[in-house]
Amino acid sequence: MILNPKRREQVLPLPVVLISTISEEGVRNAAPWSNITPILRPLEEIVLASWLKRDTLDNIRVTGEFVVNVPSADMAEAVKICSRNYPPETDEFEEANLAPRPSTKVAPPGIEGCIAWMECELVEEILRERFSLIVGRVVHLEADDRYFDQEGNMDFERAKPLSAILGHQGVRYTRQVSAGSEQRYSEMFLGKG
Repeated sequence: MILNPKRREQVLPLPVVLISTISEEGVRNAAPWSNITPILRPLEEIVLASWLKRDTLDNIRVTGEFVVNVPSADMAEAVKICSRNYPPETDEFEEANLAPRPSTKVAPPGIEGCIAWMECELVEEILRERFSLIVGRVVHLEADDRYFDQEGNMDFERAKPLSAILGHQGVRYTRQVSAGSEQRYSEMFLGKG
């Protein structure tokens, strides 16, 4: 089957996070995001892509801060509520019945019940004609002890981090399962192992 290149999200599973921000007027915003990725290990930066008409983008531009909240599959209904197009003066925490979690290094709150929280500061915005790339530095990273071992490795089958496949008509929420195989980083480099 040959697909239009614009449908690349139909073949690429994406993580789902909730990005929480606060407007200049103090209104809390929570928006689902799939276009997000860490930038090369071991850097502390992430990048997210945004359409230009997003309250989240406006809030990040004004305050320079945001929190990346990693929801479990059990939070899919709250994510769906947050995906609706609300006016900027709407508190999406209230709409989705989300409990705020105090942040350590940034003003926007995190979201209680998530698997992990990345408090971020804006490093750079790369503005394009129809979208923007936001580079953020993770200044505080915290995870729920119930889903992580002593080294910080997630037990993703217990945590059930939310992911998605974006189809032609909408979003299908999914979650990861083990493929039954692991590999050490040292195996990926010639002469080491």
